[in-house]
Amino acid sequence: MDASVLLALRDPAGVPFYPVVFQALYILTWALHAAFVLLSLGSMGLSLYGTLKQKDDPRWKILTPHLIQTGKISVSLLIVLGVAPLLFTQVIYDPNWYTTNALSGMWVFIFIYALILGYMMYYWYYYANKAKAGGGKLIGIISFAVLVFAGILMHNFAVTSIMPNEWMNMYAPNGVVDNSGWTFNVDLIRLLFMVSLAIPVVGIFLQNYSRFLSTREDFSKDFIDYTASLGTKLGTIGLLISAVVFVAWMMQVGYLFHPVVIATIVGVLILLFMVMMNKNSYITTGILVVVALFISGVRELIRFDLMTGLGYNIYDYPVNLEIPSITMFLLTFLIMGGTGVAYILTMSWKVGKSKEVFDGSQDKAVNKLGNYTLAIMVLWMATFFGWGMTILFKNIL
Repeated sequence: MDASVLLALRDPAGVPFYPVVFQALYILTWALHAAFVLLSLGSMGLSLYGTLKQKDDPRWKILTPHLIQTGKISVSLLIVLGVAPLLFTQVIYDPNWYTTNALSGMWVFIFIYALILGYMMYYWYYYANKAKAGGGKLIGIISFAVLVFAGILMHNFAVTSIMPNEWMNMYAPNGVVDNSGWTFNVDLIRLLFMVSLAIPVVGIFLQNYSRFLSTREDFSKDFIDYTASLGTKLGTIGLLISAVVFVAWMMQVGYLFHPVVIATIVGVLILLFMVMMNKNSYITTGILVVVALFISGVRELIRFDLMTGLGYNIYDYPVNLEIPSITMFLLTFLIMGGTGVAYILTMSWKVGKSKEVFDGSQDKAVNKLGNYTLAIMVLWMATFFGWGMTILFKNIL
């Protein structure tokens, strides 16, 4: 692929802020998105096993509905959080993004409907199991398969986007133009690594789950110990599998001894030790976040090096500073988003710790955070629409 072609595909308006900031935000938001992708896969997969066990094992009768609920919430969060990394990669790697959407247009179309179908069937599975212990097995399996298929399609888009040298062959194989949109590419080792991470993620989730419920008197010690032990086993085995596949992937792409990759491996070893010891799963989760950021960084490193090797350097992207827009984004992300997330997490924590029905209006911290969130959201909406209307009428009158 000629660098002039890639450069010609860039947005002539440039970017509104320094590209390195969008690159860092991409790494951060992809890690957050991936965390809930993996948690949804792990919790739903384990819940399907639980539907077979819960009739005979009272521990699984408690755990299975909780896993299904966790998966349901995780799917909604991964969809919401998946928007940000797509937007950030679109800003600085627009040739990759739009070319991939053209080459795999039919798969993009199918992806949207597969995600909708899989999520709708997940609710069917959720209510079927809720109505009858162990119910909805077949619907759960189909929903799981459809959501995994959607994940494979997203993997296809990511792989195709980092194959600029093959784009022309994909578009016109043997010189014959193919505009069907059925281009499909899979890197099996990379895909296996990403999917394998669901095992340690759900394992660490179970360690947190058992630790969180350990202060509740309505859960037996046997149940708490069982879920902690299960989480440790899954976390340990899953991390070992993921580490082996990760090394194989890095050998394949020639990055095994890169400093970022070595740091990632060290992080995984520390995480493995923390999981095996299970002294404080909340700290372990913090280490998991760091490892996730390293993995996201490795993905970006591979793409960045590949594109700069072709003469496309995102740091050379024309910058036209748009301070008001960036200010609005940061205020939205940090203040409104931060306060809203703090409100939801605080309320969720206190609901989980309460044996009775939790009344947030009677809790000082929850009530105050709720009022702050509502006030900030109203102010944000007034600013957003007021600012937009001002710019609109300024330009047309």
